[in-house]
Amino acid sequence: MATTNTQSAIPAAARVNRFTYAIRNIVAEAQKVEASGTRVRYLNIGDPVAFGFKTPAHLIAAVERALRDGHNTYGPSAGIPAAREAVAADYTANGFPVSADHVFITAGTSEGIELTLGALVDAGHEVLVPMPTYPLYTAVLAKLDAKTKYYRLDPSNHWMPDLDHLKSLVTSSTRALVIIDPNNPTGAVYPREARRALIDFAERHGLLILADEVYGDLGFNGPVEPYGRLDPDAAIVSFSSLSKAYLAPGWRTGWMAVGGSPRLNDLIAAVRKLADGRLCSNVPMQYAIAPALTGDRSHQISFRQELKARADLTVDRLRKMQGVTCVAPTAAFYAMPQVALPRNRTDEHYVKALLHATGVLCVYGSGFGLPAEEGFLRIVFLAPLDELRQIYDLMADFTAEYLR
Repeated sequence: MATTNTQSAIPAAARVNRFTYAIRNIVAEAQKVEASGTRVRYLNIGDPVAFGFKTPAHLIAAVERALRDGHNTYGPSAGIPAAREAVAADYTANGFPVSADHVFITAGTSEGIELTLGALVDAGHEVLVPMPTYPLYTAVLAKLDAKTKYYRLDPSNHWMPDLDHLKSLVTSSTRALVIIDPNNPTGAVYPREARRALIDFAERHGLLILADEVYGDLGFNGPVEPYGRLDPDAAIVSFSSLSKAYLAPGWRTGWMAVGGSPRLNDLIAAVRKLADGRLCSNVPMQYAIAPALTGDRSHQISFRQELKARADLTVDRLRKMQGVTCVAPTAAFYAMPQVALPRNRTDEHYVKALLHATGVLCVYGSGFGLPAEEGFLRIVFLAPLDELRQIYDLMADFTAEYLR
């Protein structure tokens, strides 16, 4: 005979309530719109493959070969030697000397960031994070019961870091400085003098730099030098992956490279311990890393050209819209326009209204840490040019009506 269970529900951890990820959370709203019969144009996730860009054939061949050759077992927790050596050689060739034993192969850049923060901060520690930011950082820090302290990126100065604001935030509990350059969500690339100032600031205060450089090969004027080149002895951990510049986001294959300073030895040991606990990242895909870094990169030339054309169109069309301003991006595939919102409206209200009226899906700026009333939103401009023109026509008509 069945019994009635009168016990209360199993509670979830309270810290989950501090965990948000607007880039994917907004998809639930889009699915409602699709269910009503409206076509949704997804400009929320930076996935080049979803917009028709192709993973290079020699990388696919390398993974296929690894699968056929039986590389389907667990691998070393830090990554296969060939991949680690290729990453170390690539950084070293670009002016940041890194040894293979300071490289960890990870499940995308995201896992490397999580491993590093997990090895570095305890509950109550603080990490300086740019605003706007990529929301993975705040999500991970929330899980660790650590504190995010936002430093301002200035849209009136091409989204450059506000160093005066940054200097006001450091306390005895501060452990690290996150730098996303080239930047997601703004598309900005920082000039060398700004980069040097950030490194000097971190060194002066004894902070670890988390250099998120996953878009480093996607500067419109060519690859961007790594932070470690400016000061190889600084306390820097650099992150990158196959996801963006190598057009393989679904492979979840990335790496982190730790600088050679002896000050980082304890961190390396802690990361290695955490990496052991998760066994390893995807093994067959690791066999594509060496071919990616040492082989043909000609696809990046055409990819950068395609991105520049889309960026030019995006900025031109956004700036022609009523009540919209936009800083021109100089890398990657993101733009962050600002809409002059009516009083008592938020960026989320605008984005959801745009979605329901036109099927165009962007992400509201408050999902990246910006004040909701300021009216920022992030656009992914990877769609073909003709489709982008259609999208911006829809946005222009909607925005003109919305701002009346």
